[in-house]
Amino acid sequence: MKVGLEKLKNHKGVVVRALLDSGATGLFMDTTFAQEKGFKMEKLKKPLLVRNVDGMINAEGAITYQVEYNMFFKGHVERARIDICNLGKTEMILGMLWLAAHNLEIDWEKGEVKITHCPPICGRKKQEEKEKEVKKVERNKDEETLKKLVSKRFWKWKRVFGKKESERMPV
Repeated sequence: MKVGLEKLKNHKGVVVRALLDSGATGLFMDTTFAQEKGFKMEKLKKPLLVRNVDGMINAEGAITYQVEYNMFFKGHVERARIDICNLGKTEMILGMLWLAAHNLEIDWEKGEVKITHCPPICGRKKQEEKEKEVKKVERNKDEETLKKLVSKRFWKWKRVFGKKESERMPV
């Protein structure tokens, strides 16, 4: 699936093809991809030993760097840290811990992925709250505009003067 990543140092976005992999334990980004796209790699205090799918130790050796980033996917927003290692042609892997935490809805026939069960740490709930607040402000603006434009004696029928109602023809 394609996701957007935002680099924290300069807030520039990058689109990445992420592999959903229930056999992987964590979050991984390819070393070459991270370097080419200019992500700020932070050295780990202790290296992490990583094994490939076949059980062999990764050709690049232990994981010694991480990247912190913001991820965006269809209204989902979260800040996370991802381990950097050699993934070959794969740019990014979202492993089982991430998959279980987000409990994705996947329609295999349509090839659609929805993130609707985010853990509290994600920004999705914050984004939804912002959208509700914006709608509330817009409703209040409509109310204020209505009071300015419509005589007080007609306020009891204010619903018919709303933007949505005014755009349809009466039947």
